Amino acid sequence: MARTGLAQDERFQRHLTGPHHPERPARLAAISKAFDERGIAQACSGIDVSRIDMDLVRRIHSQAYLDRLRQACKDGLSCIDVPDSEICRESYEIAQLAAGTVINAVEGVMAGGVDNAFCAVRPPGHHTERDRSMGFCLFNSIAIAAQHVIDKYGLERVLILDWDVHHGNGTQHNFEEDPRVLFVSLHGHPSIVYPGTGHEFERGRGEGDGYTINRPMLPPSGDEEWRRAFDDTILPAIDGFRPQFVLISAGFDAHKLDPLAPLELDTETYGWMTDELVAVAKIHAAGRLVSILEGGYHLDALADSASLHVTRLLDA
Repeated sequence: MARTGLAQDERFQRHLTGPHHPERPARLAAISKAFDERGIAQACSGIDVSRIDMDLVRRIHSQAYLDRLRQACKDGLSCIDVPDSEICRESYEIAQLAAGTVINAVEGVMAGGVDNAFCAVRPPGHHTERDRSMGFCLFNSIAIAAQHVIDKYGLERVLILDWDVHHGNGTQHNFEEDPRVLFVSLHGHPSIVYPGTGHEFERGRGEGDGYTINRPMLPPSGDEEWRRAFDDTILPAIDGFRPQFVLISAGFDAHKLDPLAPLELDTETYGWMTDELVAVAKIHAAGRLVSILEGGYHLDALADSASLHVTRLLDA
């Protein structure tokens, strides 16, 4: 059994998004309840929850954006930049906690205290651009983590695998000119699914050309199509890249029960994808892997999928 770190904390539920918003505190409550009832939380090692050093955030986000977000929360505004990025007075602080906790997970893995980790944090992050919030996201925690592990540890090859049903536009744009980061995304087709980016022809730019791999899926794609994409394209590309660290944007909203996108994954496919990435991490990255919660809006499907995901990390 692997030593798996788990980050979860009631404070992440204090990011309030309104009574009808799909990215709601109940998401984490459902995950926490399932983890407790199934003995998952007890089998994991706790990851410290603490605010991030804002110098790390500024490597990914502009100071102007951070100032604007902080002020919007202080003023009690209901959203930032777009109506679906809803905020409350505590949202800036909670985003600091989420990003800081992801950094703590990375540090735990790098120090060898845990083999891998899952961060059940919110708000999510992969849509956030350098100077603009999008799609429920405030700080791009996975991009911050990738930049941190490159800057602090001198890693030359970091994999970000994003299986959220919505393309991680913010993460892609941060690294599309950087050959040290291989960004791989499976998601709903941009002609149908938010945010309208992530076409196959988006392959990176300049020195990063070829280090972005997008596999958009048309409805009603499901388990067979996602597994074929892994086997035919994604795993060979990852093996060729030989990542030294694996980061997962773990959105569970391609599930067939999820209300936000018309794809048809079963819960078991999340376990299968986890197994494949654990194997990649073992071969190339000394097992080093950190997974970060992104989307997933059907509470039962989210709880089941996240539970299977972490169980497979423990089984590594």
